[in-house]
Amino acid sequence: MQSEPETVCNVAISFDRCKITSVTCSCGNKDIFYCAHVVALSLYRIRKPDQVKLHLPISETLFQMNRDQLQKFVQYLITVHHTEVLPTAQKLADEILSQNSEINQVHGAPDPTAGASIDDENCWHLDEEQVQEQVKLFLSQGGYHGSGKQLNLLFAKVREMLKMRDSNGARMLTLITEQFMADPRLSLWRQQGTTMTDKYRQLWDELGALWMCIVLNPHCKLEQKSSWLKQLKKWNSVDVCPWEDGNHGNELPNLTNALPQGANANQENMGQCKSLEYQHLPAHKFLEEGESYLTLAVEVALIGLGQQRIMPDGLYAQEKVCRNEEQLISKLQEIELDGTLMKIFRKQAVFLLEGGPYTGLGEVIHRETVPMHTFAKYLFTSLLPHDAELAYKTALRAMRLLVLESTAPSGDMSRPHHIASVVPNRYPRWFTLSHIESQQCELASTMLTAAKGDVRRLETVLESIQKNIHSSSHIFKLAQDAFKIATLMDSLPDITLLKVSLELGLQ
Repeated sequence: MQSEPETVCNVAISFDRCKITSVTCSCGNKDIFYCAHVVALSLYRIRKPDQVKLHLPISETLFQMNRDQLQKFVQYLITVHHTEVLPTAQKLADEILSQNSEINQVHGAPDPTAGASIDDENCWHLDEEQVQEQVKLFLSQGGYHGSGKQLNLLFAKVREMLKMRDSNGARMLTLITEQFMADPRLSLWRQQGTTMTDKYRQLWDELGALWMCIVLNPHCKLEQKSSWLKQLKKWNSVDVCPWEDGNHGNELPNLTNALPQGANANQENMGQCKSLEYQHLPAHKFLEEGESYLTLAVEVALIGLGQQRIMPDGLYAQEKVCRNEEQLISKLQEIELDGTLMKIFRKQAVFLLEGGPYTGLGEVIHRETVPMHTFAKYLFTSLLPHDAELAYKTALRAMRLLVLESTAPSGDMSRPHHIASVVPNRYPRWFTLSHIESQQCELASTMLTAAKGDVRRLETVLESIQKNIHSSSHIFKLAQDAFKIATLMDSLPDITLLKVSLELGLQ
């Protein structure tokens, strides 16, 4: 700014294999990121490389000098900086003249201008002390003054580092995690048996997600993974380390914070996302023809969404299950499904239906398996224009909600050695059950809409609703939906749908 006096700063930057490995600046500004002067010099070096004189390593220059030139060089160097270097110069001279000194046992001499060996570690300069200080400051502000936003910016920086395969990503996350573990509020909340705020818990979620990215990195070495595992176990053993499911102490669920209802719930949290264009990039190292990073990413997402998993215990963890699923589906919805991707959808849908205990859409699932309603609705709408039979088969399989069934089928009592296999009549603490039932209702409504005019399909959907939906308010809502769909203005009433509406209404 014009009001500020112009200052001249002395800046030094060291490079190694296209990375800035150390910086010093006389401005004295302390921050996690480089000061403006370091950035300015870096840009100057990039934009005007010819203006920055390139020298050979000093060892090469010295090698070209004869004895008289070397003596002149050393004496001038000492004269210019005599107060700083004279004691060191005399000490080194004495050691070099002593045959038994340690310096004479080493072949050659160090050259700070030559750069590191090709095998040496090289990483971007990171001021570790400043990272710790900044995180400590943001945490001490307890979410005020935009500290949560600042911490999310640090997390974004870690993600950027991981994307660039910068080894500082893991270092920086380690420093951040250590400060989170040292937060004095953790022990206070533990003693009082109170819960941490949702915003704060979301920061812990982000920590966990980033550590997952680090330990799953296929490019890191086994010794690194072993080191991280040891560190994670150490943190996990600390008493105040928060539990992932949020059931610490005497925490009681706050049911007033139930998840919002409907298909757009996370916005039968997201913020404003920029519309992205996804393209097929060929993956040369993979075996099958036609595969790309996009097809692989979509396939992995479908496998993950369809896996059978038990509902976690705590309220926060159950909300996170719903939130994560909806966020991943919203990402998939940004992709235009071409013929190649539809093959992936068909393949995965068949596998999920026939994949046994590994999938949440298998014939037999655990009573407390996370329901597949939201995922099945997405699969149904995606498959319907291309393979209606598979679409309905998937959606109808997903309609079940076993947690509301009190008993399992009994064994054969005609034989005395067969004992009836009755599931204990225990009602699990599913805090998000109302949200789950609304998703089940949406899946049913989607199928009713699509089945208009098809008597066989409508009867099948009706049977599924009557068998699987236990909430009278949701059955009544579906009766209303069926009536609206049956009596649309632009066509004659659908008699079968009207019958469906009547049956559901009476039920």
